[in-house]
Amino acid sequence: MAIDRTKLLFFIAGVGFACGVAGAWLAAERHPAQKPVFTPAANPFAQGIYATGMVESYQDNGANINLYPEVSGTVVAIPVKEGQRVTRGETLLQLDASVQAALAAQQQAQAEAARATLDELKAQPRPENLKVAAAQVAQAEAGLKTVQDQLDKLQRSFAVEPRSISREAMDDAVNAVRNAQAGLEVARRQYELTRAGAWAYDVRSEERQYAALSKAYAASAALLEKYTVRAPVDGVVLSIGASVGSYLTPQGVYATYTQGMAPAVVMGGGSERLAVRCYVDEILVQRLPAAARIKARMTIRGTDVSVPLQFVRVQPYVSPKVQLSSERTERVDVRVLPVLFSFVPPAGREIYLGQQVDVYIGTE
Repeated sequence: MAIDRTKLLFFIAGVGFACGVAGAWLAAERHPAQKPVFTPAANPFAQGIYATGMVESYQDNGANINLYPEVSGTVVAIPVKEGQRVTRGETLLQLDASVQAALAAQQQAQAEAARATLDELKAQPRPENLKVAAAQVAQAEAGLKTVQDQLDKLQRSFAVEPRSISREAMDDAVNAVRNAQAGLEVARRQYELTRAGAWAYDVRSEERQYAALSKAYAASAALLEKYTVRAPVDGVVLSIGASVGSYLTPQGVYATYTQGMAPAVVMGGGSERLAVRCYVDEILVQRLPAAARIKARMTIRGTDVSVPLQFVRVQPYVSPKVQLSSERTERVDVRVLPVLFSFVPPAGREIYLGQQVDVYIGTE
C-alpha cells in the first residue's frame, strides 16, 4: 500500500520539532561550575612586580655546572647516575685513553733510561774499571823493566868487548825500551782518565736530556688525566648527556632533539637550598626595590604552593630574554635583568631543577 507523502512530511517535521525543544531544554539547564584544580597565582604585595623564574641549584657564584671533556674520545664508562651525590674528584665519565696511555708509558720508559744513563755517568769511575787501568799500568811498568834490563846487559857486554854485540842488536834493544816507555805513558794517562770519571759536559748533556724526557712524560701523563671527567666540587649529578659508546668532543655531545651540542654532564651544588633565577623585564627594572628591602614569593605552576624566597644578588647585566629553546642566537627584542633568590624546598613537594615558576617581587 502506498504511503501518503503529505503525512510522512508532517511526521518528519513533528520529530524535528520535538528534537529542537529537547535540545533547547538541555541547553538552558544550568550546570554547577567545577572547582578549579588550583588557585591562580596572585600578587601578595601591594606594589609587587611579576617575573618568570627558573629553578637552579644553589651556587655561591654562577649557575649549574656544565662539564665538557678537554679532549675528544669515545665514552667507555659512566660510573655515576643522574641524581647521585658525588664528591670532588670523583670520576663521572671515562673516555677511551688506550693510545694516550701507551704514549705516556713509552715516554716514561725513555725518561727512566735517560735517568739510568745519568746515574751511570755520575757514578764514574767504576771501581772495576779503575782496577783494570791500574793493572795495565803495572803491566806496562813490568814490560819496561824487562826490556830495560836487556838493554843494560847488552851495554855492559859491549863495554867489555865491542865485537860481542852487533850494532843491530843494540839498536833493537834501545827501540824496545823507547816503545815500552811510550806504552807505560799511555797506560798511566788511561788510568788518570778513568780515575777522573765522566766529563762534566757529558753529565750536563745527559741531565738536559733527562729533563726534556721527564717533561714530555709529565705532559703526556697530564693529557692522559684529561680523558677522565671528574667532579669539580661536591654536588649532585643533574643530567648525563652521553652514553657508553658516544663520541665526545670539547664542544660536548651532539643532542639529537635540539640538533646542537650539549654538555656531557651537568652538575648542581650539594646544598640543601635551591635557587631561583628570575628574569625581570627591563621596563620593570626601575621598580625593583633596593636590595635591603627586597621580598619575594614564588608559586609553583599548577599548584597552590607558595614559597618565600631569600634575596641573594642581582646579576648586573641586562641580557636578551631567554626563550624555552635557551638559544642565545635567537633574535629577541625583549631584554631582562637576572635576579637570584634562594629557598628551602617545602616538605612533601618535589621541585625539579629547570622548572619554571611564577615570582612576585616587592617590599615588606
